[in-house]
Amino acid sequence: MPIIQISLVAGRPEEDVQHCIREVARTVSRTLHAPLSSVRVMVNEVPPTRFAVGDTLKSEPPVPAIPQT
Repeated sequence: MPIIQISLVAGRPEEDVQHCIREVARTVSRTLHAPLSSVRVMVNEVPPTRFAVGDTLKSEPPVPAIPQT
């Protein structure tokens, strides 16, 4: 039984998240030759204040790029 866990920053439209879950399940079923009914997809939603790239939180405004000269 394949089990897939996805973590997303909270705030995406529910229909987009559901579409993603279905697409992931279908892809896993097809590529691993597993019955679709055996595939489990779990989504954890992380608040933007709990997700960072480097030391920049997703909840913070983006830092403007410094132009190269």
